[in-house]
Amino acid sequence: MTSPSSPARAPFHLGQESVAPGTRRQIDVPVARLYTHTPLHIPVEVVHGRRSGPVLLVCGGIHGDEINGVEIVRRLLHVKSIAALRGTLIAVPVVNVFGFLQQTRYLPDRRDLNRCFPGSEAGSLGGRIAALFRQQIVDHATHIIDLHTGALHRTNFPQIRARLTPGSDTERMADAFGAPVVLNAELRDGSLRHYAQHRHIPVLTYEAGEALRFDEWAIGPGVSGVLRVMRRLGMLTGEHRRRRPAPAEIANGSGWARAPIDGILRPRVRLGARVARGDLLGRVADPFGNDEGEVRAVADGIVIGTSRLPLVNEGEALFHIARFDAIEEAETAIETFQSTFTPPPAF
Repeated sequence: MTSPSSPARAPFHLGQESVAPGTRRQIDVPVARLYTHTPLHIPVEVVHGRRSGPVLLVCGGIHGDEINGVEIVRRLLHVKSIAALRGTLIAVPVVNVFGFLQQTRYLPDRRDLNRCFPGSEAGSLGGRIAALFRQQIVDHATHIIDLHTGALHRTNFPQIRARLTPGSDTERMADAFGAPVVLNAELRDGSLRHYAQHRHIPVLTYEAGEALRFDEWAIGPGVSGVLRVMRRLGMLTGEHRRRRPAPAEIANGSGWARAPIDGILRPRVRLGARVARGDLLGRVADPFGNDEGEVRAVADGIVIGTSRLPLVNEGEALFHIARFDAIEEAETAIETFQSTFTPPPAF
């Protein structure tokens, strides 16, 4: 509660809307119209605390078929401690509403919205939506958590991707999140992370699970990770009820093992497995088994992503392997995550 001697916190403004301190409000940001003249909106909920603090943007669905983030945002907004928030939470469950409606990663013009930032008001559809999202929402944020999954027919082990600088806010956020794997990833031109980082906004990308599927082992740790970051930023008080996961090791790089021939994949390893360079990861064969090729690990590391579709073409990326300087510690963090997380019965 604001003391009589301190000035009242100003309302939070988003577009033409105003959110008073100590309140929360759902806002529909107009983005476009369908062929039918039906308006489309980016759904936003703003929780504006009574006391000053960071402005955290948590967003999902920049790729329209990546739906785990939608559920993470929904659960986050139902956490009771949000009522005593310091600062401001901007929660956007679905950014790419076009792709979400069509259950696809892309926009109607086949562009990837996460390659369109900072966008342009006079550009392509992707550029215009990126510019709108940037101006109306992103530029308000002091910190960002961007929620993703693997692409269609691919799944990712829960991981944080960020550009890590020792002692930076980004590094502190990544440490607080508690994902079993942290990948020190380069920035990609046109991505939200690239835009935000160049504006000196700390940003994490959380990758977990598969497109068009709810994965509880990705959703639950995602909600817990966001809450831990909020506590680290001073937005929430108190300790999380669940035990803090083992510290993650930072991967110093990654690479893909690819299909040697066209055919049907029979995998031999699972997500989270430790592998050594040259280990057999799977076999690819034609339907008769006349022609068979082996898929082998390209480096020592941990499998953090796999293809879920057995039908593959030569050169297709099948197993994503993260490399670590301290491989034993990385393996321990992953084993701890796997042994301590139990999904609820509904899943």
